[in-house]
Amino acid sequence: MLNPISLAFKNARKEKRPALLTYTIAGDSSKKQSLEILKAISNYADILEVGLPHNTPVADGGQIQTSAYRAIKNGIKMNDIFKIVNDFKKIKNSKPVIFMGYYNMIFQYGENNFLKDCKKSGVNGLIIVDLPWPENKKFSKKCKKNSINFIQLLSPTTSNNRLKSITKDSHDMIYYISMLSTTGGKLKVSPKKILENYNKIKKISPKKNCVIGFGITEKTISNFKNTDGIVVGSQICKEITRSLNNRQNPVINVSKIVSKLRKKIS
Repeated sequence: MLNPISLAFKNARKEKRPALLTYTIAGDSSKKQSLEILKAISNYADILEVGLPHNTPVADGGQIQTSAYRAIKNGIKMNDIFKIVNDFKKIKNSKPVIFMGYYNMIFQYGENNFLKDCKKSGVNGLIIVDLPWPENKKFSKKCKKNSINFIQLLSPTTSNNRLKSITKDSHDMIYYISMLSTTGGKLKVSPKKILENYNKIKKISPKKNCVIGFGITEKTISNFKNTDGIVVGSQICKEITRSLNNRQNPVINVSKIVSKLRKKIS
């Protein structure tokens, strides 16, 4: 039996399109609104990445940082984040949820407690930005024992030997960082070059689902229609900020954007 993440990719392939992965920060702009946003965009997204708000998000650009600071200012805690996911899963149990965050939050919470609460609330996968291979091997094994997909990261500078080792140790999904940048920057690399690197990964590990993230927007997403999956985050966080600044409903506006993204790849 396929896990929810692998099943989402399989279903997208049946429709001859890549899986659409969205990224939002848990608790932005409030716990209630964060849940409403997840419910709304899950009508169009295949997999939901949920960011764990951090006060020094080194991999994240301005848009995601703004979302994270807003959530922290509103007092979001890990228990609140687990509750948001748990409440979401009561409505959309089959929709995969992936946490994306930084290891010190897990360390402070306690690895075993964190994984236990992930499993209890319905989290299906983890992306830990600052826990690279091979340092993540022990934690990755713990995740697998708890039926949680630990998602390895690859970048344009990953050597061929390292790439082979990482993909071998990966679970069902790999995340390819399209360029050497924080999130939300303009695509500094040509889509052609990104796809060349993506195809190299797929040649080495054809059975693993590989997604492309960083710099992907409504303007560029159609270049990657022939991939396993595409991640869009900063554009969504930017729309939440814009909506709040203009006293508009971010749930409605973000839902419209994700709907457009889905149409671009369908």
